[in-house]
Amino acid sequence: MAGPRSSPRLRNIPEDKRPYYGSHTRKRTPSNADTTPVSKMPKLNKCKSVKAKNLRSDSDNSNQNAVILDDDQSLVPVPTCLNDKKKDTHFAARVKESLRLFNLLYLQFVQEEEKRCKKEQNGREPNGDVKRRTKRPDLKVISEMFKKSTLKPERTFGHLPGIEVGRQFFSRSEMVVVGIHGRWLNGIDYIGDSYVQDEFKGYTFPLAVAVVLSGQYEDDVDNSEEVVYTGQGGHDLLGKKRQIKDQELKRGNLALKNNMEQSIPVRVVRGHKCQASYSNKVYTYDGLYKVVQFWAEKGAAGFTVFKYRLKRLPNQPELISNQVHFIGGGKHKSQSVIPGLVCKDISNGQESKPILVTNVIDDPPLAPEGFTYIKSIQVARNVKIPPNGPGCNCKEKCTNPKTCSCARLNNHDFPYVSQDGGRLVEPMDVVFECGPQCGCGPKCVNRTSMQELKHRLEVYRTPEKGWAVRSWDYILPGSPVCEYVGVIRRSDELDNVSENDYIFEIDGWQTMNEIEGRERRLRDVSLPHNHAVRKKGKISECAPEFSIDAGSFGNVARFINHSCEPNLFVQCVLNSHHDLRLARVVLFAADSIPPMQELTYDYGYVLDSVVGPDGKIKKSPCYCGEPSCRKRLY
Repeated sequence: MAGPRSSPRLRNIPEDKRPYYGSHTRKRTPSNADTTPVSKMPKLNKCKSVKAKNLRSDSDNSNQNAVILDDDQSLVPVPTCLNDKKKDTHFAARVKESLRLFNLLYLQFVQEEEKRCKKEQNGREPNGDVKRRTKRPDLKVISEMFKKSTLKPERTFGHLPGIEVGRQFFSRSEMVVVGIHGRWLNGIDYIGDSYVQDEFKGYTFPLAVAVVLSGQYEDDVDNSEEVVYTGQGGHDLLGKKRQIKDQELKRGNLALKNNMEQSIPVRVVRGHKCQASYSNKVYTYDGLYKVVQFWAEKGAAGFTVFKYRLKRLPNQPELISNQVHFIGGGKHKSQSVIPGLVCKDISNGQESKPILVTNVIDDPPLAPEGFTYIKSIQVARNVKIPPNGPGCNCKEKCTNPKTCSCARLNNHDFPYVSQDGGRLVEPMDVVFECGPQCGCGPKCVNRTSMQELKHRLEVYRTPEKGWAVRSWDYILPGSPVCEYVGVIRRSDELDNVSENDYIFEIDGWQTMNEIEGRERRLRDVSLPHNHAVRKKGKISECAPEFSIDAGSFGNVARFINHSCEPNLFVQCVLNSHHDLRLARVVLFAADSIPPMQELTYDYGYVLDSVVGPDGKIKKSPCYCGEPSCRKRLY
């Protein structure tokens, strides 16, 4: 099913019967299940991270050399009581949870850094210079997580459960968070002599656990399945990126040599340039490689460098690194070579970026039919939109949350950071953006969701779910993807429309009060005191009064599918007025989304809530394919 969610009627449904459709971090469980929250679960018994016999690459036991995320985000060895399927499902969820926490803290520190820079610009030195100190928000996140014992990674060998080959990371700091590579600067992650324990007797340390192919050394040779890797050290990292002195056979360099002599594989992560990433690179986990050769030679700059030939171990998933080299801010492929192209731009030029449509499933391949593309919300005749409310008095851009009246509505702060074109720091009950009566201009950060389409999207046909949407670009967490656009109608007029799968009820109050079990937003908001419907008791009994009908008129959002573990989230936004019953519905990225990954959000149906014209409950299977899939859409 390709249609967006339709919020169900929740009156007469007991609280304990309502399934949870928010983030997996707050998922409700059946009445007979263990209801202990993740944060209160007892810690798993820590066992030895790796047996000596499992270190060797020819032991066929590399999958046993792994660690897991403990309840406090710590990396601990895999307990043998879990089977592989449950282990992978659980650990994949914990990896996602850790990365979401990382990105939440990262954006909060970016917000602090932007405030600091604005203060320093206003407090200049007598000579006119601005006092600036270099501060890395991503490194501050790592420090914060270590300081609070949120994360205590332990270096280990082999694959890590929950991190599949092909997994992409948007910075080295993200890799540190999940433990795939424990050093944010050095290319070689290794275990030193101090780590030697009883189970490692007979092995020579240091030993390498992971390397990053960053492309910074002029002597690197990268052929994917086989790599000639240049050792670390002697490199002018801050200058012309050239070798400036001889390398030394110690630390990481010595570790890789020891790996070769003792046949111990290393994890390899490959870096690619990426304009969309805040680190200007994206890193892909390519799997395990064996060090098969080591030598020293004079490099291109005339200095001694150490070289290592790494060969990828067999029986691993196929590499995907070369499949994404065309992504990163460039143009679309030539349309003549795009398989199944049936429409060059489904928006007919209305969007700032063309939205391609491809279909390699149907024969003959057809484009979507039966609707008219519109870029902005339309309103039915019997729906009255409130008049424009008062705005802020800021000029050009809103910069001071203490004086901006719109910022005061957002808990006395701006909900967005300006980095990367504007990103939402964290989900909120409702976001108050600047509107028509505000003094600021279109480039104000508090108008982020109203910007033109930022990413190159593609509508494509799937075998089971109908039409779907994916991006050709990397999408960062907190980035707006698109608004759900259609015709605003009264919900009671749509109750008998059983065949329209494109109804999105505007449930701002329900979302805020968790009536549907959505994830409770992380910040409080200040609402206008004269709002017509304010009492929680009254709200909890009422179904959403208005809906967005994208059946006949809509935009690209109508093709975005449901997932039980989505990578987008729904955010209510108000800008021209403050009536939550008629809030705008905007989809934001919940995770770092790599190119060509399907975009999804949770439709939020309650099971057995959809009734057909014959009065019988309708049931629809879910095809999202996630490990935690609920098996039914409604």
